[in-house]
Amino acid sequence: MNPSPNILIVDDHPLFREAMALVITTELPGAQLGEASTLPMALQRLAEGPVPDLVLLDLNLPGVHGLEGLAEVSAAAPDAPVVIISAEEDKQLILQAINAGAMGFITKSAPRERMRQALRQVLEGNIYLPPDIVRGSSSGDSPSRNTPQISEEALNRLTERQLRVLERMAMGESNKQIAWALNITETTVKTHVSAILGKLGVNNRVQAILAAGEWLENRKSRRTD
Repeated sequence: MNPSPNILIVDDHPLFREAMALVITTELPGAQLGEASTLPMALQRLAEGPVPDLVLLDLNLPGVHGLEGLAEVSAAAPDAPVVIISAEEDKQLILQAINAGAMGFITKSAPRERMRQALRQVLEGNIYLPPDIVRGSSSGDSPSRNTPQISEEALNRLTERQLRVLERMAMGESNKQIAWALNITETTVKTHVSAILGKLGVNNRVQAILAAGEWLENRKSRRTD
């Protein structure tokens, strides 16, 4: 992770920009911060360069509807990871944002430590999902069209160690955090993640987490009964 990342905060509320800047400078004292209060201003900053290491993008900017802002920022700076920041906490909206290319979704009600965790994970190249995105999965939820359905047979093919890695992935932990928690190396974690994706027939860790969420919750419940 770059110890001095260039981060662009795009939000129309100055108090929130100030609060987010404080979180960032506390976690990353050398970070270079840019701010924009509107989408056109953000696009201008992106055009002027340099490409930021991270864009924190408010979902509900003035004159912007749905995920239009994400699409325009991604088109203007395709190499810059974008994390959505929003007061919205709807699960389907979060899934839509991830499927549309966001590297993460932070709710404005999230505690400061969770915001710091999200920043760390995305800057390390991982996707950040709110912990509650997996919890609460139920048959009543409408599955995302881009989320594959994984059979229980496929999940049962995972080894116990792979299941433990998957569980910690579902908690939003990075490879480094998983390695520390399970007392294994990051290289071993990466090997397990690759094996998990292959056995489940998915393309990335987010698909694995979302598709296996309810099964993981049931497994956890069985262990605590």
